[in-house]
Amino acid sequence: MVTIGPSLMCADLGRLIENIHQLDSAEVDFYHFDIMDGNFVPNITLGPDLIRSLRPYSNKPFDAHLMVEEPERFIDPIAKAGANMISVHAESKVHLERALQQIRSHGLKAGVALNPSTPLCELDYIMDSLDYVCLMTVNPGFAGQKFIPRTLRKIKDLKAKFEQEGLDISIEVDGNISNAIIPEVIKNGADMLVCGTSSIFIPKEPLEYSVAQVKQLINQR
Repeated sequence: MVTIGPSLMCADLGRLIENIHQLDSAEVDFYHFDIMDGNFVPNITLGPDLIRSLRPYSNKPFDAHLMVEEPERFIDPIAKAGANMISVHAESKVHLERALQQIRSHGLKAGVALNPSTPLCELDYIMDSLDYVCLMTVNPGFAGQKFIPRTLRKIKDLKAKFEQEGLDISIEVDGNISNAIIPEVIKNGADMLVCGTSSIFIPKEPLEYSVAQVKQLINQR
């Protein structure tokens, strides 16, 4: 099953609770929180306080994507704030296995995020500690960037890798997942779609309509 996760970094931050009510009504599957520290990427965005404040307004899973240099410092407060899933970047200053076990110690799903140029071999010795992999299809840090076409092959290769190993690990794609590219990423093996300004948060378009369009594309595959 392919799932839809609105990226709340792209929402109207002044109307977040209203947006979540609308997206819940449209039956999205999870919410994606981009946590940035201004070091690993140049931007600074959402944090554990926002996760905690929004947690009472939806029972959907909260997916925290840590784009930070030292993710071990963020895992515990974000878990306590109400996240259900946390992914850490392989490129950060992190002991990956230790960080994944730290996430799982809270009873959460653990993921690793890979930048577009990071090879899949980074996952070879940690796959038994993974619940999902977040493949970046743009260079992380800002919304609205252009989708990198070569990442389609990366999605396909990762899907084949998991099938060869007999592993049930989800593939999340994040970065300009537009209506035009959604059929392509699904065809190549993506299970989780992080949807931002090019598919759900489209100016002057009702959120319920945008979600329905994405679902239609999923069902057409």
